[in-house]
Amino acid sequence: MPRQLGELEDAVMTRIWQWNRPVTVREVLEDLQQGRSIAYTTVMTVMDNLHQKGWVRREVEGRAYRYTAVSTRAAYSAALMNEAWSKSDNPAAALVAFFGMMSQEQREALQDAIRIAQPQSAEAHTAEAQITEAQITEARTAEARTAEAAAEPEEGREAADDADGAGR
Repeated sequence: MPRQLGELEDAVMTRIWQWNRPVTVREVLEDLQQGRSIAYTTVMTVMDNLHQKGWVRREVEGRAYRYTAVSTRAAYSAALMNEAWSKSDNPAAALVAFFGMMSQEQREALQDAIRIAQPQSAEAHTAEAQITEAQITEARTAEARTAEAAAEPEEGREAADDADGAGR
């Protein structure tokens, strides 16, 4: 599970996510410098740390690296929410409290997300049910074949016994 990004890591990742293209340390530095005084080596270290932690991948271009996000901000946020929720000793109560903190706009976004996710869940459950039904049918067919195979030699032995008795 991911840990929350630090303030500067988040500032760097925000730019990488927003720009949605490979970026250099210099590009991020110049954008960050519009709001604060920061050294090139500081940004370079943060981006190297993000690479080491698996948040970004990098490719050499000339004498510099170009960094690209490994996943989306939405995926990062979802992982943080999932981690926080999984640590609760009462997940239902945690969700109720979380929903209580939401604005109307957030509740509407949640309802939209549930509408989108439910059909996928229903399809997945249907597929699981079909697989289970197919497995049950296959198992019953195998049982029937085994029973038939076990019964055939017995019937054959009875016919052979009858034939032997008739010849006596």
